[in-house]
Amino acid sequence: SVNRSIYSKMPFQDSDFAPIIWTAAVPQILVVHPSVPVKNVKELIALAKSKPDQLVYGSTGSGAINHLAGELFKLMTGIKMVHVPYKGGGPVAIALLSGEVGVLFAEPATMVQHIKSGKVRALAVTTPKRSLVLPQLPTIAESGVPGYEVTSWNGMLIPAGTPPEIIRRLNAEFNKAISAPEMRERMIANGYEPVGGEPGRFSELIRTETAKWAKVVKAAGMKVD
Repeated sequence: SVNRSIYSKMPFQDSDFAPIIWTAAVPQILVVHPSVPVKNVKELIALAKSKPDQLVYGSTGSGAINHLAGELFKLMTGIKMVHVPYKGGGPVAIALLSGEVGVLFAEPATMVQHIKSGKVRALAVTTPKRSLVLPQLPTIAESGVPGYEVTSWNGMLIPAGTPPEIIRRLNAEFNKAISAPEMRERMIANGYEPVGGEPGRFSELIRTETAKWAKVVKAAGMKVD
């Protein structure tokens, strides 16, 4: 849903696949290095406005979900921050912990231990509702940026033309798996919030996410190639 907006050529089309299930929603956590003198979203916005292009935020790569989260945050708040892409979650986490970057939107699994140890400061989550992993954290929307929402997600697709009865069977089995108490517990512990439902729910998610991020990519002038 993002790649088609940032790449000029794609090796596949939507029509090549059929949705099975939306398995999980993954919040991003807005975190800062302790050297950044803010304790909430409003203070971060105020600091960024007082020092345009002086705050640096990292990402796991150009066009990655946390890059998009940062660009949407900039667009909705009118602030200016410098984006620095890294080659994956490990390098950008090290950059934040060392203070090389001051701000990061990150998945809970990569940051929870650092938040608890005080090595980074968590300000808010990007999802419309509070996270099941860190329920004490407010959302960015309730912290002064109404309407802000970024949710990474996972789902299952299958080649187009697969018989409907196979898709129905797979959907039923995946729904059964992610609703099992042990699986739910393990998913939530790792930052993945179980969703489930019919294939059409996943299809609608892809459609709305595609339209949403196309606007953000265009407004930010983002291109990978």
